[in-house]
Amino acid sequence: MSKVKIISDSTCDLSEELLAQFDVAVLPHPIVRDGELLQDNVTITPDDIYRHYEQTGGLCTTSAPNAYDYEMCWKHWLDEGYEIVHFTISSEMSTAYNQAMLAAEETGHVYPVDSRTLSTGIGLLVLEACDLREQGLSAEKIAAKVREDADKCQASFLVDVIEYLWKGGRCSSVAAIGANILKLKPRIDVLNGNMLSTKKYRGRTTKCFAAYADDMLKGKDNIRQNRIFITHSGIDPDIIELVRTKINEWQPDIENIYVTRAGGTISCHCGPGTLGILYMYE
Repeated sequence: MSKVKIISDSTCDLSEELLAQFDVAVLPHPIVRDGELLQDNVTITPDDIYRHYEQTGGLCTTSAPNAYDYEMCWKHWLDEGYEIVHFTISSEMSTAYNQAMLAAEETGHVYPVDSRTLSTGIGLLVLEACDLREQGLSAEKIAAKVREDADKCQASFLVDVIEYLWKGGRCSSVAAIGANILKLKPRIDVLNGNMLSTKKYRGRTTKCFAAYADDMLKGKDNIRQNRIFITHSGIDPDIIELVRTKINEWQPDIENIYVTRAGGTISCHCGPGTLGILYMYE
């Protein structure tokens, strides 16, 4: 039986503890700040991204690893006799998957997976792959199974600071001004591999996040019970605890509630104060 290594782009937003627990490696995604290419959570952190915006008014942007980056990331494991399952952010949002496919054609023994999602939506698929590895499946079979399950991932975020969406071109200046005046907070869902604004919540921050949690959790009888993620880009701990309480209220049989801090991708696009609830459907 061949050895299997699970690797993901850093866009999976799994914590260091989870990466260690499940034996997952990551390839840092490039982040561009004033033309300088930096590495997500290695040479630039989300707080650095926010500080740059506060000081200059300029957004950092995300890029994608190239084929050579992937080959270099995989080389150690391939040399050790591993087969690899590698997860990328949705191909609708980035060229990462295409670059991984080009690299895999050169190296062999690597099975790239287009997650069709982002953040811990990817993380959910990564951990599923780890579960399948524990069952003894080959890399090829693991990749095939998680590709089938990609559309069962529910990934959404509620955004508190609208300026990042506006500056990044994901909403108009009129919509941004209106949202600020009316105290509207947009919900971003990943649908068909893309980030789309699907609903707006109005009122105090706590009220909005409570309503968002109710929408995502109440009456949902087909959520997989093994794990759920609360992923945020830097937020009041009371909001995290509010959402955790909502999970326990509406989904009391969830086995693991993981809280993680989002990396560069969510931070660049959505800014601070963003929080998401992410899970898999049966």
